[in-house]
Amino acid sequence: MKMTLLYPINQKILTNIRTIEMVGVLMRIFSFSLVSWLGSSSPFIFVWVLNTIDSVILSWCSTLKKDYAYILLNTFWIFVSIVGIFRAYNLVH
Repeated sequence: MKMTLLYPINQKILTNIRTIEMVGVLMRIFSFSLVSWLGSSSPFIFVWVLNTIDSVILSWCSTLKKDYAYILLNTFWIFVSIVGIFRAYNLVH
């Protein structure tokens, strides 16, 4: 197997992938629950940053598992989250 800089990290992730995926899913549930409960008074920048982090976590896990549908879904959410962060800071209208 080819040794890369990320190999040790990937091995740790693969060893604990179910737990790491669950953390990512719970982060997403929490962030969207905040928006549902608080509505327009939600801390949108916090929600979008949290959503970006969970999207990166879930994209990485799905990449290691070679789950192409979830790679597409979660990388899409990375881009949606980045747009959300820009909008929260009024950088894009």
